[in-house]
Amino acid sequence: MLIKRCLPRPILSSILTMVWIMLSDIITYGSVIMGIILGIAIPLMTQRFWDAQPVVKKPLLLLRFTLRVMLDILVANLEVAWLISRPWRRPRPAFIEYPLTLKRDFSITLLASTISLTPGTISANLRLDGRSLLIHVLDTDDEQAIIDEIYNRYERPLMEIYE
Repeated sequence: MLIKRCLPRPILSSILTMVWIMLSDIITYGSVIMGIILGIAIPLMTQRFWDAQPVVKKPLLLLRFTLRVMLDILVANLEVAWLISRPWRRPRPAFIEYPLTLKRDFSITLLASTISLTPGTISANLRLDGRSLLIHVLDTDDEQAIIDEIYNRYERPLMEIYE
């Protein structure tokens, strides 16, 4: 428990330490020690502002989800480039009200971020009641198909992983 109290976010501490060392021009004992101090101090000073860490129920599904999102980002980039390169074909933008089945703030944030990371879509607003997301889509003629795709590719796996 002492380690957990001193290092409440060990991964964040490691990342902060590595970033500090990489920002230093030369790797010296001083830069490494300063990186370690910052890596320990920053999470300790900010831990009261952090939500509880989510529990990953299915780590292999999380890996598959991450790979799917990376592939979807690549494919969406190509689709948006293809859409833009054909000026005679006008995009059909739309705002779509996406009904949420996720309940936890972390899962909803992850879904909204995933949607915004994928070119051609952006999460514009989370309703105050937390039951729907307003999504802007660059080109669609079938809103229900977009809703079904987001549910099957992103929301359902997130429910299995975190909720």
